[in-house]
Amino acid sequence: MIPVILSGGSGTRLWPLSRKTHPKQFWPLVSDASLLQETCRRTDGLAERDPVVVCNEAHRFFVAEQLQQAGYQNADILLEPVGRNTAPAAAVAAVHLAGEADPVLLVLPADHAIGDLDGFRQALTAGEALARAGHLVTFGIQPHRPETGYGYIKAGAALDGDAGAFQIDRFVEKPDQATAESYLQQGGYYWNSGMFMFRASVFLDELARFEPAMVEAARQAVAGARRDLDFIRLDAAAFETSPADSIDYAVMEKTDRGVVLPIDVGWSDVGAWSALWEIGERDEQGNVTRGDVLALESRNNYLRSEHRLLAVLGVDDLVVVDTPDVVLVTRRDRAQDVKNLVERLSEDQRAETEIHARVYRPWGCYQGIDQADRYQVKRISVKPGARLSLQKHYHRAEHWIVVRGSALVTRGDETFLLTENQSTYIPVGEIHRLENPGKIPLEIIEVQSGAYLGEDDIERLDDEYGRQAEKP
Repeated sequence: MIPVILSGGSGTRLWPLSRKTHPKQFWPLVSDASLLQETCRRTDGLAERDPVVVCNEAHRFFVAEQLQQAGYQNADILLEPVGRNTAPAAAVAAVHLAGEADPVLLVLPADHAIGDLDGFRQALTAGEALARAGHLVTFGIQPHRPETGYGYIKAGAALDGDAGAFQIDRFVEKPDQATAESYLQQGGYYWNSGMFMFRASVFLDELARFEPAMVEAARQAVAGARRDLDFIRLDAAAFETSPADSIDYAVMEKTDRGVVLPIDVGWSDVGAWSALWEIGERDEQGNVTRGDVLALESRNNYLRSEHRLLAVLGVDDLVVVDTPDVVLVTRRDRAQDVKNLVERLSEDQRAETEIHARVYRPWGCYQGIDQADRYQVKRISVKPGARLSLQKHYHRAEHWIVVRGSALVTRGDETFLLTENQSTYIPVGEIHRLENPGKIPLEIIEVQSGAYLGEDDIERLDDEYGRQAEKP
């Protein structure tokens, strides 16, 4: 059994933490590990090898670093040149792995939470047996409330044996409140989790029956793939020819080999801030807190601060999320509507929907401290052994002050070392590079000055991360 992790979501309902350039699967939301890392770890001891992760170009360095931090040194990272939904993503993973003795693939979204790990692993063992017998397995979540935010699976006849699985009667779309209540009363309806198990060959055979163009595009995209650092770049021209569709629509709703395995394992798709309150550890007042939070005479709130003290007094049933550049306050029962805020901000072309005040790069991160006309100040952190690209700017000069660690600086034809409290100046147009030769993070304060301070004012002359055509 090999895990295939689909990491393409954006998580707009978890804004302002989850944003386009740093979505929810890369944040530690329910533990000290990110949702991606938690997803991978659920398969430890059952999987035959490290996971295959399918993600997009923009998130590749997040995926690589988080997998390495979690100890997965031999994971494969497949880069989708464009988004085509879950069926093509699973198809390229199946083609990529088809030569490994036709493995059972466990297809998991990267951004879900599971409370009962032992129960989930038992379900995986049962699901693997069903998959080896030729079934396409989907995991149905036992509903505990009349949920209108999920699609449902109606179970049909029970399979022979003690597997506890059922033939799939039908898939149903997200219901209204009355219909969801009737599903709960009737029984036999399960939330559609988006988690699957099947042999690579069985999935590709069934996909070829219903979407042959999708299988052909996947085969061509893998055949034309190339290695790039830690990544496998799928052939863009081939992959772009694939139809876009989900595993549900492309295969599971049409096949006669699909089965649903009901599970009750504390599952959550972490689809909104209210979900984190529901699955979180609450204090005696019913509050779920993360970060530096003080709550007095306040009940049943979700309170999160990323960088400073968050204090509330005399409030109930709220979500308050404080990030360095945005504060979100909403009623907990309106948490699903946060996406409306994101849509409005996107219409206004606000950068807060795209990037954080702290921006992560493969070499480390930077955070804006202050900005006005013709200047801005950043705090830059460079990981031990890492270095930025060799570059120059046409419209800005830079002053660097080392506040922690050691910096190896290239400036024009000279290279020199700076230590704490030392500084240097990079004139407009001067070729330069910043490196951290030490064993602790390098932190510098950078003061930029000039007529134009945009991140696209950069020409890369050399970059070990292959980002010559990208922003810094």
